[in-house]
Amino acid sequence: MLTIHLSDLIFFSHHGAYDGEHQAGGEFKVDLSVSYTEKKKKFDSIGDILNYEGLFHIVREKMGAPTPLLEAVAQSIITEIHEKYPFVKEINISIFKLQPPIQNFQGKVGITMRKKFNG
Repeated sequence: MLTIHLSDLIFFSHHGAYDGEHQAGGEFKVDLSVSYTEKKKKFDSIGDILNYEGLFHIVREKMGAPTPLLEAVAQSIITEIHEKYPFVKEINISIFKLQPPIQNFQGKVGITMRKKFNG
């Protein structure tokens, strides 16, 4: 099994369920791990692997679409990855809101979603 990691991806996005979050936007951090069974024993070219650039483009596209709940954003990323790469066995994604609109709060809030697939 091979796992591709994309860590500490930062996006300015307009996600949120509270008034004003869609207009103001905020910074989000995404961590993604995608596991699959490699097709070859020897890796000679980029065609022999799951290319992390393709995964990044999916994350960037979904992070750019305003969505009220981080859970829905995570689910849409997982769905798109699995549709494009049906051989994937497991996807883990964490999305953190770096400046949540909570009075007197310092830190970040977020979610982690994991999906396993047969096949």
